[in-house]
Amino acid sequence: MNNKKIKKLVILGGGTAGWMTAALMARSMRETVDITLVESDQIGTVGVGEATIPPIQNFNRALGIDEQDFLKATRGTIKLGIQFENWSRPGSSYMHAFGNIGKNFPFCDFHHYWLRARANGDTSSLWDYSLNYQAAKNNRFAPLPNIPNTNLPGIAYAYHFDAGLYAQYLRKFSEQRGVQRIEGKVCDVRQNGNTGDVESLLLENGQSVEGDLFVDCSGFVGLLIDKVVGSEYERWDKWLPCDRAMAVPSQSAEKLVPYTRSIAHSAGWQWQIPLQHRTGNGMVYSSAHWSDEQARDALFANLPGAALAEARIIPFNTGHRREQWKNNVVSLGLASGFLEPLESTSIHLIQSAATRLIKCFPHCGIRDVEVAEFNRQSRVEMERIRDFIILHYKANQRRDSDFWRACEDMAVPDSLNAKIELFRSTGKVFRDYDDLFTEVAWQQVLIGQGVLPEDYHVIAEGLSDAQLNDLMQSLKTLIQGTVAQLPAHEEFLAGHVG
Repeated sequence: MNNKKIKKLVILGGGTAGWMTAALMARSMRETVDITLVESDQIGTVGVGEATIPPIQNFNRALGIDEQDFLKATRGTIKLGIQFENWSRPGSSYMHAFGNIGKNFPFCDFHHYWLRARANGDTSSLWDYSLNYQAAKNNRFAPLPNIPNTNLPGIAYAYHFDAGLYAQYLRKFSEQRGVQRIEGKVCDVRQNGNTGDVESLLLENGQSVEGDLFVDCSGFVGLLIDKVVGSEYERWDKWLPCDRAMAVPSQSAEKLVPYTRSIAHSAGWQWQIPLQHRTGNGMVYSSAHWSDEQARDALFANLPGAALAEARIIPFNTGHRREQWKNNVVSLGLASGFLEPLESTSIHLIQSAATRLIKCFPHCGIRDVEVAEFNRQSRVEMERIRDFIILHYKANQRRDSDFWRACEDMAVPDSLNAKIELFRSTGKVFRDYDDLFTEVAWQQVLIGQGVLPEDYHVIAEGLSDAQLNDLMQSLKTLIQGTVAQLPAHEEFLAGHVG
């Protein structure tokens, strides 16, 4: 335990992680804590995280950010879900669409009614009843809290944006609220000889930056959390075999679609993220199955437009710090761990950790029990997301390459295996308390990956065949009619951001 009152917070590293943390801290704690951010223009950021999930709206609202101003500044577009192509098998496609599907019933999710209708010969897709999916595939969008004249939820959405521009936007926001930015590279770190706590950062220009609590946003290098206080890194590559990414921007596709594309290849997968001014592209792959040249060839052969730069290679190890908070150092972003961007969770994990730090922020000293609770929550959150990502690899029927055969044959964590088998047998899936992803998200990926239940909930038998047919048809008609009234995605952007 450290009894020193926390008055000075030092954030090491800018980029998305550093400036998101600084902005949230400045918004909530600027009257009680001095906040300094140290970064160097000589050190680049990874900066490929351009896709988000709906909780980003909560973050922006907490800061008081205007959506129109945000979209203009970051060249952002709307995201209604992620389309997975070739994941179950070559030529297959499904979407993890945000938001609800069908209609909520007490004690029995809608997909059980769909499963019963399917058993009766109905050939409708589950996604016929997803407002988000139908809007995405018809390239339409407008903010819609509820389907008009009903109590059914409307459209849930997130954003695609330029992560570098977002960091610049948040830097301006933070500095206007008292965050001090210091330019410089760290050449040495001074620690307390008795406790091992970090006391100050020594910069190459001779400046010393003292602090009581340090937030390490130094990226994969983990300068403080790894090199100084030595938090162990637990690797998860036995379940997530990809260990390299290759990123390149390109000219925009012909249509500015409101969803992310994830396209499976023989040794990994490719992302396509549409922005107002370009498309973000990348290939995530296994170096044990593909050389960099093979990955580059596959990536460049599948760009939506001409490349705007040379490809950048990003090696990584999936996993997390066993202690994301150790001594007086808290790691956020890539310094705390890494899960490939398959479900666009990287920026959310920054948001979540920064929020958790505020909730656990020490007052009159750092207490071991508070640090332990922060680390417990961080670990559980990462493990839940890890399982969801592993599901995409495990539940495939490709068998067309060594990579995919190994993924299908691998043993997975017991927590995930139990979920898959329960769903396969009964159609039931339950969201754990700390799970980021909803039951509807799990249902879509399980069904989309080809895990079709052998049974459905008995409550779904409560409707007669005629009532069931009427329910399914009326929902489908309602969703189609609602989508038809929405403006085109590009039309919305033109009117919203100019």
